[in-house]
Amino acid sequence: MVGPDRAIGIVGGTGMLGRAIADALLDRQVVSARQLWVANRSGAEGAFDDHPGVNMTTSHQAVADACDVILLVVPPASAASIAMDASERLVISVMAGVSIAQLGTFTCARRIIRAMSSPAAREGLAYSPWCASDDVTAGDRKSAVAIFEACGLTDEVESEAHIECFTAMTGPVPGFVAFYAKAMVDYAETQGIAPDIANRAVRQLFLGAGTLMSTGTMTPAEHVTQMINYAGTTAAGLQEMDRSSITKDIAKGLDAAVARTRSIG
Repeated sequence: MVGPDRAIGIVGGTGMLGRAIADALLDRQVVSARQLWVANRSGAEGAFDDHPGVNMTTSHQAVADACDVILLVVPPASAASIAMDASERLVISVMAGVSIAQLGTFTCARRIIRAMSSPAAREGLAYSPWCASDDVTAGDRKSAVAIFEACGLTDEVESEAHIECFTAMTGPVPGFVAFYAKAMVDYAETQGIAPDIANRAVRQLFLGAGTLMSTGTMTPAEHVTQMINYAGTTAAGLQEMDRSSITKDIAKGLDAAVARTRSIG
């Protein structure tokens, strides 16, 4: 299992997602700076000035040689460039659209976990589902949980197909949520509300709604039912939306995102 005395390597650790995960692991003491290895194209140490001791390198193989667990956080189009022998290591990938079979080819590993996360990991707010190859051990699973719990919430899911769905749904933070928020801001502006006030109001709405849904026990569906049963102004809006094609249109958008996930690797 990972801990302050076990080395973790991140290939692509200075990109948006890689750095967010690195910060989460360091800030929550899953790994110490001296036991974290980061590979990027420049190997520049300045990227982690706020965490002295992080090992920087341009060599993927150096990371594989030094670390017990290796996280792959490079753009999917660059996956083939990973090229390392990590045959005795646990490899965890958060690269969209890159299959476990492909990961085995690129890294020579047999113990592979395919996951998805988001830059919200830095604040401990990511959702990071994952699935495992047949050779992954109980200890490997504990390591994955420790890493992803530092980033937020996590679950082991049944298949790579489920990872592909979550890549589309929960990977693009704020993505689809921001699209709905934009629609609400646009509506407010058509009613003559100043853009800065509309943005402020909708941002606070989503903060409050997200917090209530995260900390409460009701499901999203139960929240909707509760508001409809209350029979107030929100109920009128929700009932009109329910009669519209919005649910089907959202599903079409998610289908398109999932299809892209399955073709990108």
